Amino acid sequence: MNIGITGGIGSGKTVVSKVLETMGYAVFNSDQEAKIIVNTDPVIVHGLKTLFGEEVYIDGLINKPMLADIIFSNDEVRVKVNDLIHPRVREAYDDFSSIQSSGLVFNEAAILFETDAYKRFDKLILVTSPREIRIQRIRQRDNCSKEEVEARMSKQWSDEQKIPLADFIIENNENSPLLVQIEAVVNQLISV
Repeated sequence: MNIGITGGIGSGKTVVSKVLETMGYAVFNSDQEAKIIVNTDPVIVHGLKTLFGEEVYIDGLINKPMLADIIFSNDEVRVKVNDLIHPRVREAYDDFSSIQSSGLVFNEAAILFETDAYKRFDKLILVTSPREIRIQRIRQRDNCSKEEVEARMSKQWSDEQKIPLADFIIENNENSPLLVQIEAVVNQLISV
């Protein structure tokens, strides 16, 4: 069974994924895969250079600040970048999933709902967290301003939009024990 794990930026989906890995489950991280392929896949490197010029790479590595500034300020360009990268990430997940022996294979991805990729999964887990906690986490993690975090958040669907499409909700609000929630979801998935 293929299970998507998603949530807004700073919600804690990676923490949930790491717990699942510790429990022995196969977890594919789409964002990490995207970070690898933007630097290694010749088709994507060529595509990004065609879109943004040679300066989108510095010493053979993606110029993250430049790319982030562009895609978070221009919806049309963000769609073009997603259309270039996401099919390759999906192929990598399919390859990963095909060699797993576990009955449950998880795919962590930030924008499953926004890109309609959620339709490819048997079940969906949404990790939620209060907005202010998310902002604080991202500011600490990425050393950026509140305005920068809010700009990124504005490009993702709200939890209210995602909740009706999710099969399971894990609340990462620093009050509800995560492990208990994760174990409950896994037990339900195993029994399906």
